[in-house]
Amino acid sequence: MSVKFCRIDDRLIHGQVVTTWVNVYKIEQVIIINKAVEQDKIQSSVLKMSVPPNIKLHIFSPEKFLEIIDKNPITRATMLLFSSPFDVEKLVIAGYPIPKLNVGGMRGNETRTKITKAVFVTPEERKVFERLMALGMDVEIQMVPSEAPVKMSEVIRV
Repeated sequence: MSVKFCRIDDRLIHGQVVTTWVNVYKIEQVIIINKAVEQDKIQSSVLKMSVPPNIKLHIFSPEKFLEIIDKNPITRATMLLFSSPFDVEKLVIAGYPIPKLNVGGMRGNETRTKITKAVFVTPEERKVFERLMALGMDVEIQMVPSEAPVKMSEVIRV
């Protein structure tokens, strides 16, 4: 499997993703897994313009990704990019292996509680992270590679 890095960042493609994580992992392809983004042609076009020309970008719903990956294994150095833990859980429940997950920005709003300076979660998202960690997934919070990672288990008690 050539998936080198899995990340949740509700901003999806932005400067940190393109300039730091892609370089650290020598990523050749980014796959965004999110049904709403897949169906939003304008957002998809904007995201595709946001990546450098040498990086391939694909956008799939979790269901479509699972259907495609069965017949077309990933061969390029790839980052899976999610906007929330719900889509991560869909893949894991379907049997797709994600041993390690990096959590970047999950912005705050009236339904979210702050757990670190850049990560805010709803009660439902907290439960999903708890379930993923209970399944043995290594979940770390880290905005940029130069920052020390924080184990999600240290800020959300399982």
